[in-house]
Amino acid sequence: MSVGGIGPALSKTLDAETRDRITSALNEPGKKSTIRIVMQPNARAPVDTLTFYKQMGLEDVTVWTDPPNDNAEYYIGTKKHFADNGLNVYGMGNGSVHNQDKIVLNLPGRDEKVEEYKKHLRNLGKAGITYTTYAHMGNGIWDSPNETTRGGASARAFNLNGENWGRWNRNKYYPPLSHGREYTEEELWENWTYFIRQVAPVAEENNVRIGVHPDDPPIPKLAGVPRLFSHFNGYKKALEIANSPNVGLCLCVGSWMEGGDTVGKDSVGMIEHFGKQKKIFKVHFRNVDKPIPHFVETFVDDGYTDMYKIMKALKKVKFDGVLFPDHVPNMIGGHGWAFTVGYVKALRDRVEAEANGK
Repeated sequence: MSVGGIGPALSKTLDAETRDRITSALNEPGKKSTIRIVMQPNARAPVDTLTFYKQMGLEDVTVWTDPPNDNAEYYIGTKKHFADNGLNVYGMGNGSVHNQDKIVLNLPGRDEKVEEYKKHLRNLGKAGITYTTYAHMGNGIWDSPNETTRGGASARAFNLNGENWGRWNRNKYYPPLSHGREYTEEELWENWTYFIRQVAPVAEENNVRIGVHPDDPPIPKLAGVPRLFSHFNGYKKALEIANSPNVGLCLCVGSWMEGGDTVGKDSVGMIEHFGKQKKIFKVHFRNVDKPIPHFVETFVDDGYTDMYKIMKALKKVKFDGVLFPDHVPNMIGGHGWAFTVGYVKALRDRVEAEANGK
C-alpha cells in the first residue's frame, strides 16, 4: 500500500526535441485492455516520470495526498496535471484519513476524522475521481528489519517471532499493547459500523467507490488490537454492514498471501467470491516468499504463488479495475518498476489472448 515511485536513474531530464517526439508518439492510439495497470506517483510528478509510464504502455495512475493538499482545488488540479500528460487519475487516497486509530479504536477526535473522510469523498466527487483506497488498521502496517530477496535485493520483511513494529505515516506502534490495553472484536465491529454507515452514503452521493485494503499482515490481533480484515469472513461481514454498492475491496494479493492457510480463502478464492459480485475495485499485485510467521516480499515472479493463476482468476470474473505492482524490491539502477510492470503486462496479455481463443 506504499506510495510508489521510480529510481533516480529513470527520471533524468529529456532534451526538448526528444520530449516533443515522445509526446507525439504517446497520442497515437494503442491496444486497449479491460485490466489496466497503474503506477502510483507523487500527485505532482514531473513530466519525465509520466513519460516513463506512457513508454511502458500505461494509461492510468493512482495518487495520494495529505493536508494541506486535501481540498477540491488540489484534487481538480491533480487530475488536470495528469490529463495534460495523457494519463487518467483512477483513484486518489488521503493518508490523513487512512489507517486512523481514532476511527478504528474510537479515540478522542474520532468524529473530526470521520468528517474529514467525508470531505475527502466530496473533494473526489468534485474532481470527478471515482475511487479511493481505505485501510482500517488500528495500529498500522507491521514490519521487521528489511531482508534480502533474489540477487541480494533489499525487501520488506515481517517476523512474528522476532523484532517487529507497526507504522503509518509518522506514527510507530510497538508490542505488547500499542494503545495501552486489549481491545475486543465487538468494539471494533461497533466502530466499523459507526464509520462506514456515515461515509457510505456520501460515497454514493459523490460517485466514489471505496476499496478496503486487507490488514498487513493479516493476523487476527497485533499488540492488543483486533484486525477485522484478516479473514474472508471479516470482509464478508464488513460489506454486509456497509450494504453499499460503493464499498468493496482493494485486494492486495500479497498481503493475503502473507496469511497462508489462516485467511479462509486464498487469493483466487477471494477473487472468485467478491469478483463475481463486482466488489473488487483495485488489486495490489505482488508476491511473498512464504506465509507468516516469517515472510519476505519478493519480485513478482519469485514468490510462492503462481501469479498467472491470480491473473487468470481476475479475467474469469471480468475484472475491469486496475492492478498496482505494489512493494517492488529495490533493484540496482531503479529498474524494478519497469521489470515488474513488463512482467505483469505479459501475464495480462497472455490470459486475455487465451480468453479470446488465441
